[in-house]
Amino acid sequence: MRPIRIAIIGYGKIAADQHEPSIRGNPRLELAASSSRSGKGPKPAFTDWREMLRSVDGLEAVAITTPPKPRYEIARECLAAGLHVLLEKPPCATLSEIEDLACLADARQRTLFATWHARHNAAVPAAAQALAGQQIESMEIKWHEDVRKWHPGQTWIWDAGGFGVFDPGINALSIATAIFPGSLFVAGAKLTVPKGAQTPIAADIVLESAESCGDLACSLDWRRTEGEEWTIRTRTATGSEVLLTEGGARLFVDGTEQPVSGIGEYPDIYRRFVELIDERRSDVDVRPLRLVADCLLVGTSETVEPIDV
Repeated sequence: MRPIRIAIIGYGKIAADQHEPSIRGNPRLELAASSSRSGKGPKPAFTDWREMLRSVDGLEAVAITTPPKPRYEIARECLAAGLHVLLEKPPCATLSEIEDLACLADARQRTLFATWHARHNAAVPAAAQALAGQQIESMEIKWHEDVRKWHPGQTWIWDAGGFGVFDPGINALSIATAIFPGSLFVAGAKLTVPKGAQTPIAADIVLESAESCGDLACSLDWRRTEGEEWTIRTRTATGSEVLLTEGGARLFVDGTEQPVSGIGEYPDIYRRFVELIDERRSDVDVRPLRLVADCLLVGTSETVEPIDV
């Protein structure tokens, strides 16, 4: 079977670290080109993604790994050109944009895949199975890391549409919506915003659900200076504890680590993308993005000292 020719639009660190090796490691895919503002990336490398679309013969799919704000325009033109589209998280800057893209993909009979890479840890579906059908007594999410380590020198994260701490925090929400046995809603949020920024550096969120009889709390913070804490601790009404650590990579049930194995987050993303293309289907789950939007709608905010990254 001839491999699917795919290009990367927005070739930066995440594309170099994860997308390129995952594409090259999948025998059903052929990396045909890349584009970035610098022109760096797998050859042929372009500085103008539109020129790339015009110039590369036989292109069938694209992976869009730009910051979220420009993704809608790029994805819309790619779908209109008949390409299958994979979106890095978060899929777009707004819910309206991703919903419009989903409609266009359906009309054009092309695949649109809004990816949530943390869900592709093998421990995440195992945690969902452990919690299935349970009433939840409590859930405690802690997603704490150092912005200077993960976004050094990047100022777009503080602009409107840059998501701030929700850029990594949406990973936690993507896991929570995948494993929680019911719908989650935002009851309230406190957003901590550095002076001069438009997006928060920290957020304390109160969630609620009809399937919960206790507290559901989420703490996102970009001010941690030593190590990372990416944990989701869930207790059921029957007293069982399900704990995901290391961003969803490890699973503990009642204190005992569970054996899980998989091919890795991004290789599994591309396995799924190929599967969706073969079946001419899309996968667009907006629940994590909706929770972020709801935090910004109902949350209160406080201003703190400016941050220098």
